Amino acid sequence: MPRIVLLHGAATTPAVWSRVAALLGGREVVAPERPSTGSLASELGWLAPLAEGALVVGASGGATLCLALAASDVRLAGAIAHEPAVGRLVPELLAPIAAAHATHGAAGMGRALYGPLWEPSMAPDAGAVARDLQMFRAFEPARAATGQGRVLVTTGARSPKVRFIAAARLATDLGYRTTTIPDCGHFVAFENPESLAALIADTADALDGLRDD
Repeated sequence: MPRIVLLHGAATTPAVWSRVAALLGGREVVAPERPSTGSLASELGWLAPLAEGALVVGASGGATLCLALAASDVRLAGAIAHEPAVGRLVPELLAPIAAAHATHGAAGMGRALYGPLWEPSMAPDAGAVARDLQMFRAFEPARAATGQGRVLVTTGARSPKVRFIAAARLATDLGYRTTTIPDCGHFVAFENPESLAALIADTADALDGLRDD
């Protein structure tokens, strides 16, 4: 059974995954605290030993890192990326988030990204939030590297239209599989941890079955 690595996004910490991790009891689950250096290469280098051979799951900026890992030479068992950044495919996607940060700092960005369930305690390091924002705004997605496991991009059913446009562009331009998670928006780990955990478990079981064939 593949290790499950849960990657948090900007303006959150690994604690955001507590509800999902609890629903994945009996599996090897790791939710690391990212270094948030602002350098994508450094971030991927730090994640590589954890991600190698794992099912990597990310939301928001963590999802962006899932796509970056999928396009790298780190061999993943698979990846689930909930609403990643998509760069020039949909350049307006992160504009409101950047504007909220410019006007109201880390707290404004957290609320703009995640909505009313987000709390300021989820972003204790304002410098890390600023570095993450800069890194994710500069990200440009690419096709998954040859030999990678299954990579799935998810969108929350309650998310705004631009998130669905972003997922559609990842599918049509870069070949990623997509699906919608019900009863949630961007903050899936808090809004619908049950459905996300079920998707992770089903994906991990399917990957395990492929290895047994």
